[in-house]
Amino acid sequence: MTVTMIDNLPNLVTFVRVVSAGSLSAAARELDLSLAVISKRLAQLEESLGVRLIQRTTRRQTLTEEGVLFHQQVLRILAEVEQAETLMSRRREAVSGLLRVSAPGALGRQWIAPIMADFQQLHPQLTVQLDLTDVVVDLLDSSLDMAVRFGSLADSSMIARPLAPNYRVLCAAPAYIERYGAPTQPDDLSRHRCILIGDQPRAEWRFEGNDSIGVRVTGSLITNDGAAAHAWALHGVGIALKSIWDVGDDIASGRLQRILPGYSMPAAPLHALYPHNRHLAPRVRVFVEFLGQRLREAWRWDKR
Repeated sequence: MTVTMIDNLPNLVTFVRVVSAGSLSAAARELDLSLAVISKRLAQLEESLGVRLIQRTTRRQTLTEEGVLFHQQVLRILAEVEQAETLMSRRREAVSGLLRVSAPGALGRQWIAPIMADFQQLHPQLTVQLDLTDVVVDLLDSSLDMAVRFGSLADSSMIARPLAPNYRVLCAAPAYIERYGAPTQPDDLSRHRCILIGDQPRAEWRFEGNDSIGVRVTGSLITNDGAAAHAWALHGVGIALKSIWDVGDDIASGRLQRILPGYSMPAAPLHALYPHNRHLAPRVRVFVEFLGQRLREAWRWDKR
């Protein structure tokens, strides 16, 4: 179908209806349009093609030879357009295709991966791909459908939908506390062995309260992987700043202990992030709803 045919789509529909109805006036009634509009559309179509399609008299109309050939092709074109519309209509409702999701490593392995597996079981026509990284990736450059991220939205061009609560805690293994002692106030952290996530040897850890407190800490152990930081904390070699989703069960079991539990750190809720909200594919829209429901059901760390 050429660009001209696409532009002439209303005229093509009119032409086919004139042929099937047997006259311009009958087509006008069927399409609920004026006879003048029908006549104008047919004239525009013939003008764009440079041929006469219908011979018209006051008593009858007949297709020209060119009109017969063109009518056959237009019927095929309109049938294909209808099939395409039907296909898109089904895709608007079907959870199918490829769903690509990015998530932080530790959160992805412990929480997102099993939820995605359950979601795919519910929608067998769907293929899921989970990319785990603690690096903030560009969704458009990476052809990702969405990302799960901690904290506030930095890029205002993205749509962020809250999924579940989250807060961060300082924690260390009992072995570390036995060897080095526990900080009693935020300033003490500058003299402790800290585990940093990123690529810088120093960081600022902030605390909330009547007066916001920021403490500059130096990393004794530095990694770009949250799971490695978690493993180091469990190994008793330092104090880590982690999401409660990552270490909540370890704290509950005693494998890790809260450091400075009387000081709160800024909240960093879980968000689903995607590039746009209009015409969102069902696989993304339905998964975001499913993921949020499952994460909220799993939330069990209200006491800070």
